[in-house]
Amino acid sequence: MTTQRIRTLYTVSLVILDSLLIAIAFGLAYWLRISIAWPDPLTNQVPLVNYAGLFVIQLITIIAVLFLNRQYYIPRSVSRIDQIYYVFISVSVGMLLALAVATLILRNNQAILDYPRAMMVYDWLLTIVLLTVGRVLHNWVRKRLQDRGIGKDRVIIVGTGDTARMILQRIVWSPDLGYDLVGIVNGEERHTEILGFPVLGQPEDLPDLINEYHVDEVIIAMPEKGHREMLHVISYCERGRVSIKVFPDLFQYVTTHAGIDDLGGLPLLSVRDYALRGYLLTLKRLIDFIGATIGLIALSPLMILTALAIKLESPGPVFFVQPRMGLDGREFMMIKFRSMRTDAEKDGPGWTVKDDPRQTRLGTWLRRLEMDELPNLINVWLGEMSLVGPRPEQAYYVEQFRRYVPRYMDRHREKGGMTGWAQVNGLRGDSSISERTKYDLWYSENWSILLDTKILLRTLWQIVTPHGDEPRY
Repeated sequence: MTTQRIRTLYTVSLVILDSLLIAIAFGLAYWLRISIAWPDPLTNQVPLVNYAGLFVIQLITIIAVLFLNRQYYIPRSVSRIDQIYYVFISVSVGMLLALAVATLILRNNQAILDYPRAMMVYDWLLTIVLLTVGRVLHNWVRKRLQDRGIGKDRVIIVGTGDTARMILQRIVWSPDLGYDLVGIVNGEERHTEILGFPVLGQPEDLPDLINEYHVDEVIIAMPEKGHREMLHVISYCERGRVSIKVFPDLFQYVTTHAGIDDLGGLPLLSVRDYALRGYLLTLKRLIDFIGATIGLIALSPLMILTALAIKLESPGPVFFVQPRMGLDGREFMMIKFRSMRTDAEKDGPGWTVKDDPRQTRLGTWLRRLEMDELPNLINVWLGEMSLVGPRPEQAYYVEQFRRYVPRYMDRHREKGGMTGWAQVNGLRGDSSISERTKYDLWYSENWSILLDTKILLRTLWQIVTPHGDEPRY
């Protein structure tokens, strides 16, 4: 069976599962209403079958709203926060629409007039909970099948540069993405293998490689190449037979969703503006202040014990205070727990690498668990940093990066963060500065409270996962 048919089966099975769970929630809500005397005893009990018309309308509207919210598109990776959010929105809107439609169509039906409001509340809550749990279980089953090779997409990466290597590592580190990496097509220089995966040929070999290896998807990772060469590579992929994805260059990235302006009849692209403007800055500052206050109070016992452990393990101060560049390019003193020897920077600033010999034994664990950055909460409380934002860097490195990374200084149009969109997507340590900048700019232009929540939760999750020990700066 082809991968496309398997994905279709996943979608159909999810629709059937949702329909079944919506029915169960409706039945449970009816049972709860007749069993619980809230808000008052039910005096006019209507048989469940009398609500059949309302249930059918409700089922259709909820499924329709889920469909319109693209909840039957099976993504590569699923954010549980997004799942809960879209289920909540879809069920709420779907039930309101169902009541409105039922009132118009079934207005002569006594059951609609007597529909208990408590039952409506039970039904709303149960539907949200059951659909969320059902989707988590459906996703779990899909991942287990993919682990056995069922429904995986066979993919080829075009390119051998830093971008291609980053994508390759992401696929290797994240088997839940559902990719079966066939190999790499040499788009830049001569190699026989990259990170243990074979280089299969040149871009002009793609038609034969797609047939030979039954490829489902081609990822083109050559953002530094010109558009003309990119189009040549795309032409080799036989669109319609395989899915094609292109990693964008920085210009393509920042002009996504760009508007068209007019200059005396001459069209101009208007690059996306930043999302954090006006009252939203005040809102984000309020969230940061409340979050930092709660964090400092809740974590103070742990921070005190950590400070004592640092003092007992090695000579030197408990805190490491270093100037970093923040909002509008202004420097501030960032506070961290000291994780290295006091002479770590005697030869000047340097990148931190995995198993850095300058680290103390305790410092190694502090950095692995990201506990060395807990004092950043003080910077957040003082308004020098934010809980979420681009990671602030030393002025020494900023002066280097701004010379060759387009729009690098734009990331300083907001406060640096304890964690950020680039960091939760694996761009730490000595990863590409250009790629990190893309993620930081995307975050700045797409900020929302929901996005900040996702980043914070993903940061906490990554701390306790095996990849939590990746090198970082």
